[in-house]
Amino acid sequence: MNVKELQERLGYHYRDPELLRIALTHPSYVNEARHQGKNNQRLEFLGDSVLSIVVAQHLFEHYTHLPEGELTKLRAYLVCEKSLHGWAKQLGLGHFLLLGKGEENTGGRERPSILADAFEAVNASIYLDGGLEEARSFILRFVPEQLDVEKVTYINDYKTALQEIIQKNKEEKVEYVLVGENGPDHNKTFQVEVHLNSNVIGSGNGHSKKQAEQAAAKEALSLMGYET
Repeated sequence: MNVKELQERLGYHYRDPELLRIALTHPSYVNEARHQGKNNQRLEFLGDSVLSIVVAQHLFEHYTHLPEGELTKLRAYLVCEKSLHGWAKQLGLGHFLLLGKGEENTGGRERPSILADAFEAVNASIYLDGGLEEARSFILRFVPEQLDVEKVTYINDYKTALQEIIQKNKEEKVEYVLVGENGPDHNKTFQVEVHLNSNVIGSGNGHSKKQAEQAAAKEALSLMGYET
């Protein structure tokens, strides 16, 4: 991995380049016997939250005329797997990933879920290394200066649709819970339940946690009588 080249692409130079290496280390690489060290899953978790707050603040400040529901839709559009996959491809992150042989041989460098997760992990690594403002500068490079709100589509964004229904009652709380994962690292399946005030209202499977969450939300909507 050419760390110097990637830092040029990111537009950020690390005080601790090891953070970048971890951000690009897929679990399949570490799980192979000859490799040791950390994978990027914890950074992915943190990066998801940093991304959400940066995008939410940007939308709040730049679209002052929009109500909460429309802002929620825009944020979902910007931070969905499809968007993150596209941003990761702009950076060429796939070329720099550390993958296990199985993942390498089955197209892991191009897999949308892996690239989206890597983007979140890189985002977190910049946040930890340089702080929120550096992470904000990095993220906002990819957010269009002006979004045509009327033309933005939210096809199959079942999580946002479910949230819009639930938030009509402020006392209700939706939570997505990972309840299982199966299969080898290069072809793992995740199972997620969506809980409403601790009651299971839907479940779903997917090859990424985000896909499984969407599937769980879709089932919840269907069981609630909404057309999906």
